Amino acid sequence: MRRRGPGIAAIKNKNLAEARYKDKGSVLAEDQVVQMASQMEMFKKNLEDFATKHKGDIKKDPEFRLQFQEMCASIGVDPLASSKGFWAEMLGVGDFYYELGVQIVEVCLATSHRNGGLVSIEELRERVEASRGRHTQDISIDDLLRAIKKLKILGNGFTVIPMGTTFMIQSVPGELTMDHTTLLTQAQAKGYMTKSQLVKELKWEEERARRALDFMVKEGLAWIDDVPGGDRQFWFPSLFPACTAT
Repeated sequence: MRRRGPGIAAIKNKNLAEARYKDKGSVLAEDQVVQMASQMEMFKKNLEDFATKHKGDIKKDPEFRLQFQEMCASIGVDPLASSKGFWAEMLGVGDFYYELGVQIVEVCLATSHRNGGLVSIEELRERVEASRGRHTQDISIDDLLRAIKKLKILGNGFTVIPMGTTFMIQSVPGELTMDHTTLLTQAQAKGYMTKSQLVKELKWEEERARRALDFMVKEGLAWIDDVPGGDRQFWFPSLFPACTAT
């Protein structure tokens, strides 16, 4: 005898059950979305209450301001997204970073003749703080990086270049390759580099070292010092200590 398959009624019942499970799953998913949205609104409300309570600390203490920024980011709130609204009115954080951005531009323009538009984040911080005066808010490296991020709207200038544990800020159009950033990293300790040192320390071919150094000179990022009886030295003004810079 041939085995009979499931009847039409059984198939309909199975399809109906699957549809109900699907509908039930959709309802549960919608409920979860509603609950999550409600929780996010509660978090944002608590964040606004926290910001109101600690307004003074957020404005004056760079470390506290960093922690506040990280707390905002954890729930998808960007206090810098607009210069209007609650955050600007209550904290002035939008205005703070836009003002800081203008000061960064001014410092970079004032020093570009010396460093070719490449400055260390530490020197930038010192110069910006000096231009702001004594009675203004302290600023941190994180504050500078956030303000520089806002300067992206100016085009392809103002690039942050990681250099080990620190950063270099490039304020003129142009792209540094991996060889160029490696060269800068290698020169950090002494402020200068020679072609023979690159060949010896990095195992580069002479032509590779020459191209990298020539590019830095052409872009105004390095100065040449011909030492009598020694190798030509390539000095990087962006690596000079800020206190001795002119």
